[in-house]
Amino acid sequence: MSDKRPPPLRIAINGYGRIGRSFLRALYEAGLEDELQVVAINEPANLESILYLTRFDSTHGRFIPSVERWARGIRIKGRDIAVSHATLPEAVDWRALGLDLLVECSGQYGERAAIARFLAAGVPRVLLSNPANSAADVDATIIYGVNQHELTGGQRIVSNASCTTNAVVPVLDLLARELGLEQVALTTLHSVMNDQPLIDGYHHADLRRTRSAMQSIIPVATGLARGVERLLPQLAGKVAAKAIRVPTANVSAIDMLLAFQQNVEASRVNDLFVQLAARAMSQDRLAYTEEAHASIDFNHAPHSAIIDGSQTRNIGPRLVNLFVWFDNEWGFANRMLDVARHWRGCWL
Repeated sequence: MSDKRPPPLRIAINGYGRIGRSFLRALYEAGLEDELQVVAINEPANLESILYLTRFDSTHGRFIPSVERWARGIRIKGRDIAVSHATLPEAVDWRALGLDLLVECSGQYGERAAIARFLAAGVPRVLLSNPANSAADVDATIIYGVNQHELTGGQRIVSNASCTTNAVVPVLDLLARELGLEQVALTTLHSVMNDQPLIDGYHHADLRRTRSAMQSIIPVATGLARGVERLLPQLAGKVAAKAIRVPTANVSAIDMLLAFQQNVEASRVNDLFVQLAARAMSQDRLAYTEEAHASIDFNHAPHSAIIDGSQTRNIGPRLVNLFVWFDNEWGFANRMLDVARHWRGCWL
């Protein structure tokens, strides 16, 4: 048996905002920079801003590895990362970079024809940080820990779904398999996002999103129910969802109202998650707590979901209320790392 290590995965990041920077930070924090090598970043912002926001982050703190400027981009721990500032997929010579994977973090591409422009420009594979417009627009939508076995070496466009879907689907998948679900109502309490203004302004066609993000609790539209049913077809027609933006910078929560197909005690639901959280294969993805937490306690938590067992309640014999925390930036970035690593194993 050969001890030869496979070559590093050569990655480019397109869109270096909250998720793009979190992905890079999570990669280095996990010590994966030799296995997954970021060789290029494409971001319209100027190089000085890119350098500065790589080093300093108001939510996740200072970036510990050394970050320097060089002629064509930035240098992290002595390794060069080329930086371009294109706004169109074909405006970057992706082929010359010798890429294995593009991590698309701009959130601007949901239709297959638009995503395929990266492939035509020389990108061999694309991992999206957002849900596709439809299942047909991608080769697979992956929630790591639920359906990563669907990844194959022949796929070229894969979606990592959304941060909220990554938090919800593993929870509902377990409950549907173990106890049977009749109906699900989901209310997401989501921290502010960059499609909201700090003060009232003409930022969005949705009139509520023209209002100051830090002064109000704001209901917004969500496609979460559609995303859940796409990944868990056994729940088709059984899921309703709404979303509310709250004036916090990071960490979100989901209040779940669950109607089961049998009588279920709240303690039985909690026991399932205690057992799942204790399994080695799940410890990085799901956690369980009964401590008196506030949302800030989960800032920089790498899990897809943290079950707050102290909030689990029976409302009726078959009706249970469940509360789930998640870091909508850091948890999601870590799942993108998981998917990238798993997908890599499919084509080696």
